[in-house]
Amino acid sequence: MALIVHKYGGTSMGSTERIKNVAKRVAKWHDAGHQIVVVPSAMSGETNRIIGLAKEISAQPDPRELDMIASTGEQVSVGLLAIALQAIGKQAVSYAGWQVAIKTDSAHTKARIASIDEAKVKADLDAGKIVIITGFQGVDELGNITTLGRGGSDTSAVAVAAALKAQECLIYTDVDGVYTTDPRVVSDARRLNTVTFEEMLEMASLGSKVLQIRSVEFAGNYRMPTRVLSSLTDPLMPLEEEANSGTLISFEEDTHMEQATITGIAFNRDEAKITVLGVPDRPGIAYQILGPVADANIEVDMIIQNQSVEGKTDFTFTVPRGEYTKAMDVLESSVKAHIGAGSIVGDSKVSKVSVVGVGMRSHVGIASQMFRTLSEEGINIQMISTSEIKISVLIDEKYMELAVRSLHKAFGLESA
Repeated sequence: MALIVHKYGGTSMGSTERIKNVAKRVAKWHDAGHQIVVVPSAMSGETNRIIGLAKEISAQPDPRELDMIASTGEQVSVGLLAIALQAIGKQAVSYAGWQVAIKTDSAHTKARIASIDEAKVKADLDAGKIVIITGFQGVDELGNITTLGRGGSDTSAVAVAAALKAQECLIYTDVDGVYTTDPRVVSDARRLNTVTFEEMLEMASLGSKVLQIRSVEFAGNYRMPTRVLSSLTDPLMPLEEEANSGTLISFEEDTHMEQATITGIAFNRDEAKITVLGVPDRPGIAYQILGPVADANIEVDMIIQNQSVEGKTDFTFTVPRGEYTKAMDVLESSVKAHIGAGSIVGDSKVSKVSVVGVGMRSHVGIASQMFRTLSEEGINIQMISTSEIKISVLIDEKYMELAVRSLHKAFGLESA
């Protein structure tokens, strides 16, 4: 039979009763003859609680020490799950990331995986054991525990699956798959049976919280079939039914039917817009503005530079809303006087809405249909960015849900 990796999120591991249900589900797959590796998150709320304790002591805790304590939540989860499996007669063994070892760089609180030593895990699997590995964490070359950042357990699971050459990585969560948009915003949003890695990567980067973006990158890079499905179903449901549930993230060439023009509508409330006015229009000016912002570890998304008028231009870009104040401070203190800009203005009450679909490659008129739909609803577009399979617009946040509902209907994404 196959080697399968299961990943369970914090909600799935949220209580001892839910952990027992996870154990029943894992045992069912193992009883069917599969080799099983499980990568669980910390129990829901635990990582926030631990980091909150650190911040009660220091407003800016040392990142190395944060990793030391933040990694403990997952260690509790793997131990409890191993005990739950042993209690129902299964051989199970748990490992922390450093014991495998999952090796990372030294960027504490946002480390990236460099390699995984799979020998110990393979030996346990060959001995008939279920192996449980902490998500979210690893170890750097100096032996320090590192963590991968928010949602890092998804990345851990896909990376482990790739290293072990698993048949599939199953991401169990509190939703039953990937939808055409957030069902909380559009009640008739439809669950997708399949979505391509490219589409999922765009949707994750645009605010879809179903999967962490780095996990999708990993899955695409290593061509690891990944399925999103619910852990809140009956753990003893027929295995064949469960194995074909949820949403499979696959490769475009695996889809034999012609893709729909648009797969989904993504949105992100976490946006802020900054404009540097009266910027001298000369070579290197974009770097002089965005360099200090990047040095402050602030991500920049949409960028527009206006046409030059009398040697001056305006430069607009977006940042995460939580970094808005920090970015404005950086620009005022390190950029404005240095480049001779006129003034800096911003707006933290904007949102990004995007249409996504690989079918856009072979269909024309998507942008015009999107813009017409928004115009008919009286929604002004502040910025536009595009890729081969995505069009994003920045709008006033008060119109975001209206825009999502209107576009979802305009592109015929309602439930069948």
